[in-house]
Amino acid sequence: MRERAVSGTSEGPAPATDLDRPVVTESEIDTPPRTEPPAHPPYRSVFTAAPLAMAVVDREGMVVSANDSLAALLGTAPDELAGAVAADLVDLTSDARTWHAYREVLRGRQSRLRCTRRLKHPDGHSLWVQVTVAPLPAEDRAVLLSVADISSRRELQARLRHLQMHDPVTRLPNRTLFFERLSAALEAESYEQSGTGRIGLCYLDLDGFKAINDTLGHRVGDRLLAAVAERLTRCADEAGHSRISIPLVARLGGDEFALLVEDSTGTEQLAELAESVLEAIQDPFDICGQRLSVSASIGVVERHAAGTTPTALMQAADTTLYWAKADGKARWTLFDPERNAHRMTRQALASTLRPAIDRGEFQLEYQPLVGMEDDRLHGVEALIRWNHPQFGILTPNRFIGLAEEDGSIVPLGRWVLRTACRQARRWQLDHPDEPPIFVSVNVAVRQVWDSDLVTDVAETLAETGLAPHLLQLELTESAVMGSAGRPLQALKALSDMGVRIAIDDFGTGYSNLAYLSRLPVSVLKLDGTFVRGFQYDDRDSTATRPNPADEVVVEAMIQLAHRLGLTVTAECVETSAQATRLRRIGCDTGQGWLYSRPVPPDRISELLGTPGVQAGVGNP
Repeated sequence: MRERAVSGTSEGPAPATDLDRPVVTESEIDTPPRTEPPAHPPYRSVFTAAPLAMAVVDREGMVVSANDSLAALLGTAPDELAGAVAADLVDLTSDARTWHAYREVLRGRQSRLRCTRRLKHPDGHSLWVQVTVAPLPAEDRAVLLSVADISSRRELQARLRHLQMHDPVTRLPNRTLFFERLSAALEAESYEQSGTGRIGLCYLDLDGFKAINDTLGHRVGDRLLAAVAERLTRCADEAGHSRISIPLVARLGGDEFALLVEDSTGTEQLAELAESVLEAIQDPFDICGQRLSVSASIGVVERHAAGTTPTALMQAADTTLYWAKADGKARWTLFDPERNAHRMTRQALASTLRPAIDRGEFQLEYQPLVGMEDDRLHGVEALIRWNHPQFGILTPNRFIGLAEEDGSIVPLGRWVLRTACRQARRWQLDHPDEPPIFVSVNVAVRQVWDSDLVTDVAETLAETGLAPHLLQLELTESAVMGSAGRPLQALKALSDMGVRIAIDDFGTGYSNLAYLSRLPVSVLKLDGTFVRGFQYDDRDSTATRPNPADEVVVEAMIQLAHRLGLTVTAECVETSAQATRLRRIGCDTGQGWLYSRPVPPDRISELLGTPGVQAGVGNP
């Protein structure tokens, strides 16, 4: 029968039959109960000699018997464990969840408990153990408690985690550990129980590191990063000397580092830390026998922890670091909500610019170009407006730069060209008895480089029926003066086609007048800064007289343009005194609020056929 019991399944010994049961005598009934543990006899030798530390525990939680392995693990004698409270031996009462589960196993309501505990050995060292509690198969009134020493495994896990969470070059916490600490610091229970409830971050990268890394090699670059890490750690230690916590220094990747300040006391503390970091980094480094110099750009963010997320904090820090670099590098910059709002608006516009073309959110307004001698409407400049569903009517200075950056200026410019030419042709058909007016369209340099402007213009003129001489294309002076290769060929082809080429804002760029003779240009548009010098009114004796040199310079420019066969348009004409002086020195055309602000197409229709565009006639 004993052989059958030992060879039973893992679920317990094989059940006995009536024939197998021993006969019970009166003497055996009267025999007092034995004091040996209730463990089933077949397991006695295994239980005693097993290398796994074990104890039999009764349903009251008292140790009935323990083997030598458990006694050795706990640093005591086996007989001293009998009668002890098992939960106290392996610290099962330290947290409510484990204690509840343990009692459920003792009561037979739960099949097993497994947990990890850190125990204190009598000789002073600590050990990690895995505790398992499960009912004994052959005993209804006892459970088996087993304890496995996992200290070596935990130590290995700790080493692996350290390697996983730290940068091998600088030995600083890496990006993973940084975000783990940041997320923990932003949890409500972390900042509500104690501290200031604020958090700060200095996010920096090195100016000039890439050049050192590329020219001297990664070995020198890595040593430089390690030296920078030492200085940052020293700055953090000094900053936390008189405070509760020391800022966490981490390497986020490449030459990017972060200093996380939990329980920040305000922007002044972050500013002091950023200043100390700048000073520390600016001192030269002696690396591999070479003296190297770098600087740092730092984005500083400080705010309430409540309502802040790791993503939002890092986005703000990244934006502020970009500002620091854009402002000149080797400096720290504090996050500015207003500046960030402008950036966010810019990003919102950039992301919706291309779809806005397809949605038809753009419209054109037209500003008159008036002849100085006859005061009549000779042409109009087409000016684009963006009727944005969120931000309202936007002028070109809000979005043209974005369109040039992402290339959407090409389809947008093509739309402006076709819309303006179609409108100019419509005015011509609606007013057949009036001299046709030309339309002037602004062209960006990228339109010349990234599209076939000549083909676009030819197709547009053919489609709309507008004569080439009634189209004027405006390019900035800096773009035209530096033209060579494809841009110059495109300008010549357009001029040969009969299209007029105008230089916009003339006088603000290269001002290389001799170069004009080699360009297919027909019109100069004087920048408004020159015209503002003509605001003096003879009738106002109190007005400050302008510098006579301004008028001399403008007059010389007009005369030279005329000698080259060019006409001149003055921009920003706002007073009759300006118009009078410009007329006197030979200016051909005027444009400005004296005549009209940019207006819708139907307003231009009203001006056609009038004897003269008087001051303010075109204003709405």
